[in-house]
Amino acid sequence: MDVRMKFWSNLLLASVLLGSASATAEPSSPQSATAQPAVPPWGVYLDDMDRSVKPGDDFFLYANGAWVKTSVIPPERSYNGVNLELNKQNEERLKGIVSELRSRDSASLSAEEKKLRDLYTAFTEQKRIEAQGLAPAQADLARIAHAKSLPEIAALMADPALELDGPIGLYIGVNDKNPNEYSLNLYQSGLGMPDREYYLRKDKELDTTRAAYHKYLATMLRFSGAQNAGKRADAIYALELRIAQAHWPAAERRDADKTYNPLTVAALEKYAPLFPWRSYLTGASVSEKAKSGADRALIVAEKSAFPKLAKIFAETPLPVWRDYLTVRYLHSFAAYLPKKFDDTDFAFHGTVLQGKPQQLDRFTRGAQLLDSSMGEALGKLYVAKYFPPEAKAKAQLLVANLLKAYDESIKTLDWMTPATREKALDKLHHYMLKIGYPDHWRDYSALEISADNLVQDVKNANMFEWNRRARRIDQPVDKAEWGMSPPTNNAYYNPTFNEIVFPAGILQPPFFDPNADDAVNYGGIGATIGHEISHGFDDQGSKYDANGVLRNWWTDADRKNFDTRTAALAKQYDQYEPLSGIHINGKLTLGENIADLAGLVIALKAYHISLNGKPAPVIDGYTGDQRFYISYSQSWREKYRDGLLRERLLSNPHSPPAYRVNGVVRNDDGWYAAFPEIKAGEKYYLPPDQRVRLW
Repeated sequence: MDVRMKFWSNLLLASVLLGSASATAEPSSPQSATAQPAVPPWGVYLDDMDRSVKPGDDFFLYANGAWVKTSVIPPERSYNGVNLELNKQNEERLKGIVSELRSRDSASLSAEEKKLRDLYTAFTEQKRIEAQGLAPAQADLARIAHAKSLPEIAALMADPALELDGPIGLYIGVNDKNPNEYSLNLYQSGLGMPDREYYLRKDKELDTTRAAYHKYLATMLRFSGAQNAGKRADAIYALELRIAQAHWPAAERRDADKTYNPLTVAALEKYAPLFPWRSYLTGASVSEKAKSGADRALIVAEKSAFPKLAKIFAETPLPVWRDYLTVRYLHSFAAYLPKKFDDTDFAFHGTVLQGKPQQLDRFTRGAQLLDSSMGEALGKLYVAKYFPPEAKAKAQLLVANLLKAYDESIKTLDWMTPATREKALDKLHHYMLKIGYPDHWRDYSALEISADNLVQDVKNANMFEWNRRARRIDQPVDKAEWGMSPPTNNAYYNPTFNEIVFPAGILQPPFFDPNADDAVNYGGIGATIGHEISHGFDDQGSKYDANGVLRNWWTDADRKNFDTRTAALAKQYDQYEPLSGIHINGKLTLGENIADLAGLVIALKAYHISLNGKPAPVIDGYTGDQRFYISYSQSWREKYRDGLLRERLLSNPHSPPAYRVNGVVRNDDGWYAAFPEIKAGEKYYLPPDQRVRLW
C-alpha cells in the first residue's frame, strides 16, 4: 500500500494482507501427527470454495464463493473476512495481556506495564469520563475560542498535542534524496471527510453523505455551546469545500518526483505569502534553522496547492476558523469525552461513511488505543507470548526464497537491458529485512500516564511521539526504527530505508502457519512477502536506488518499456466497476496492482525453489500449484460494506479484494498452467499477448 504517513516519509504499506540470503526452506509435511495446521486438513478452507464457478470466470468466487454467500459482516465492523479473523484474534490476545496486567499487584508491575494498565483503565472506566464531562477539554477549547489572530490559529493547527489539523499538515520524515537525514514535510490536509471527491463528485449517495456531514458539524458545535449552529456549520462546510477544490487528486499525490519540493521558510513566504509559516512552525515546536545554523528546507508535497490553501487561510474569517478547530478537536478527542460526543462522532464517521450500525466495544477499542500509543511496550508482551523463535526462523526462510526467486527473475527478464538489470540486482541485494519485532525496544519512561485523566493521557502520548521525533531531527537517521507495532496485522516496504518489514501480528495463521502445506504458505504469506519486495520495483518505489535515494537509475529505454507495461495494467483496472457508477482508478491503485502481480509471480517461483527439485505432492486432488493459487485467493477472502468500498474506491491506493485476485491471476501465465481448463471466452481469460508481464 502506498501512503504517506503523518510521521514517516514515503512509507509504502501493504494493507490487510501480506506477505540477500540464499537459504532454501525444506518442504514441510502438511499432515504431521504432532503439529496440525490451524485450518485443517492442510491449510485451506475447503468448505468456502464454490466449485460450480469456473476458475476462468471468477477465481475469487471459485475459492471463496460459498463463504461469500453465507458470511455476515458483524454490526460493529465495516468488513468481514480473513483479515478480520486475524485482527480479532490479535485484539483478544492484547485484551488478555492487559487483563493479566490488571490482575496483578502494582508492586509486581514494571513502570511501563503500569502505564499500559493505567491508560487502559482511563479509557474503559466510562463512569469517570461521564462524571468529568467536558472539564478535561475546557482549557483546550478555551484556547481555540480565544484565538485572536490568524497566526494564533496557525500555531494551534500545528500543536501536536491537539491533533486539530488544518489546510497544511506537517510530519517529520526521512529526506527522499538524502535518507541519512530527517526532514520536515508539509502536505495538503484539512478535510473532515475522507477525500476531496466526497465534496466534489456528483453522486446521489455522496449527496446524502454531505447532508449528514452538515448535520454532524452542527451537532458538534451545539455540544460545544455554540449558538446558530446550523449557520456556522454551513460556513465550516463552505471552507472545507474550498480546501477540497485546491487539493490534488489522490492519484497525483502518489508521484514521488512531483511531491518532492524542498523550500526554505523564506522561500515559502514568497511562494505562499498569505500563510504565517513561522507561527505555524513555532506551534509545532520545530525550528526553521538546522543545528548548524543553516536555513532548513521543508519538503513540500502538493506544491501548486499551497498558494491556494494559503489564500483560503487568509480569506477565512477568524470565527469560522475557531468553529472549524472546535469541531476538529471534538472529533479527535470524541472517544475520550462523554458518550454523546463519542456516539455522535461514530454516527457519522462509523455509520454514514462506513455503514457500521454499531460501535466496537470499549474494551477492544482500549486495546487498540494502547497499540497506537504504546505499541512497542504492548508488543514486547505480545511477541513473548505469541511469536516463538521457530516461527520467526521459518518466516526468514520464506523471505530468503522470495528474494532468491526475485534475483533469478531479474536476471532473466527479456525486456530489461544489462545496465538497468545490474542496478536492479544491486537494489535487491541491499534490501534490509525486519521480521517480527525490533531489535531494540522503545523507551517510554518520558511518557506520563494517569488512570483518571484520559484526555491528558492522550495529549501526553501525542506529545511524547512528536518530541521523540523532533529531538533527533538534526541527528543521523535511526534505520533500526520500526513504523508499525509488533501486534499489527500489516506489513510495509519503506523506500528510503530500502527495507521490507513484517510485524509478528501478520505472521500468524491463516496467513502464515508453519504447520500448513508449503504451497498454502507461499500462496498466502509468500505472495504478501513478494508483494512487499515488489514495492521496491513498482511505479514509484522503482524511483529509489539501492541506498534509498530518490534518483533515476534506469536507462531511458528501460523506463519507457516499464511504463508502457504498467500503463497497460492501469488500463485493465480502469475497466472494473466494483460499485455502480464508480470504477477502480487504475492510476491511483497502480503501485499496489504492480506489487500484487509481481508478488504472486515471484511467490510461485519461490515455492518451486522450496521443493528442491522434488515434485509437489497432490493433496485431495489438488496439485501444488493449484493449492498455491487457491491459498492466494483465500488470503483475500473479504466482504466490504458499500460505505467502506466507496471510500476505498475514491481515495485508497488498493483495489477491492476480488480484483486483487481476478485482476492479478489473469495476467499470470502460471495460473493458466495450474488450471488448464481455463478457456478463451471466460470472463477473466486474457490471450497471452494481452497479459502484462513485469518482474
